[in-house]
Amino acid sequence: MRGAPIGKKIHRKRKRSALRRRQPQTLGLAPGSIAPPPGAPPAIIRIISYDADRVEERSVKHVSDLKSVHGSSTGVSWINIDGIGDADTLSQLGELFGLHVLALEDVVNLHQRPKFEDYGDTDFIVLRMPSLHPHLDLEQVSMFVRDGFVITIQERSGDCFDSLRDRIRSGKGRVRQRGSAYLAYAVLDAIVETFYPTVENYSDQLEEIESRVLANRTENVVAEVHAVRHDLRVLRRAVAPTREVLSAMARADASDPHADTHIFLRDCQDHTAQLIEALDTNRELASSLMDMHLSNVSMRMNEVMKVLTIIATIFMPLGFIAGLYGMNFDGGLSPWNMPELRWRYGYLFALGTMGLTAIGLILFFRSKGWIGASGNGANHRAGPEKESNKVGRT
Repeated sequence: MRGAPIGKKIHRKRKRSALRRRQPQTLGLAPGSIAPPPGAPPAIIRIISYDADRVEERSVKHVSDLKSVHGSSTGVSWINIDGIGDADTLSQLGELFGLHVLALEDVVNLHQRPKFEDYGDTDFIVLRMPSLHPHLDLEQVSMFVRDGFVITIQERSGDCFDSLRDRIRSGKGRVRQRGSAYLAYAVLDAIVETFYPTVENYSDQLEEIESRVLANRTENVVAEVHAVRHDLRVLRRAVAPTREVLSAMARADASDPHADTHIFLRDCQDHTAQLIEALDTNRELASSLMDMHLSNVSMRMNEVMKVLTIIATIFMPLGFIAGLYGMNFDGGLSPWNMPELRWRYGYLFALGTMGLTAIGLILFFRSKGWIGASGNGANHRAGPEKESNKVGRT
């Protein structure tokens, strides 16, 4: 998937504003305070309840409508909340399901690093979900997992879970036959899969930049490479702790003799390892492109200096001859005062001496290979051996 080029309109405040570190909104407040960030959208609550034989979907306006879900002892319920702008909704949700106040505080603090925390009968997970619209954005997704239900809380509407919802509706796959732990894995797997096209987008951008550098079309290359390297660094800071989250969840699940989700979690962990390798490869390619660009600039500068030096070297003896015969000695006072000035062809002799000197220097430089060499162009076109920086899921 090829994204929009970074283009000529890169400026200092660009997309990095969407990726800058958000400051906690709870500075000075008591631990466990729920303080949504300014401008956060209100909560939209949707529920999917299912078991092996049925699926029920509905939207609710108030947390109190979830009491039937909390009291249900059959099947699995997936409660998805889009928007974190309503502190009362989150507080009521915590009271109804017994969610820890520190976890709810982390839900609205959007600077969280991906993590996994065990609160007794409830697991709390924080991940980053990437999107390109058109610039990179990492949305925080919080998830509570308990036997019988999963709660996902997103910053805003729009996610990567449509295929998972379709599998639940159609009964395809294993999700309808398994419990909430497998649903949590499916949500995590959907988020990890979203990183693949994002990383591919930056691979395509780097390949395009590489072709331009090799063709010496280097306008805005420095700004574009720096922008890509910044985004790759941000992505790696999101993927690396995600691998730690999956590893911790796999260990916790493996300790339960009745659980088998850890096998799927380890597979998802392997995908994060592939993503990290692809991100590191792209970062190395970005660095090599910058070095290649600077090398090309240096080579072009050396070529310019070489031409100017050759021109100056040719004109140095010509200037000496012109200066020699430009001295104003009176030939009438002494026969040694520049007798050539009285020759019939003295002027032609001076011009001929200058021309022969210039031709001799040019032939000398050519014999040394300093001018007229045909191998320089190949050096400009020679690029580093390409290494595949694509990432594929197995």
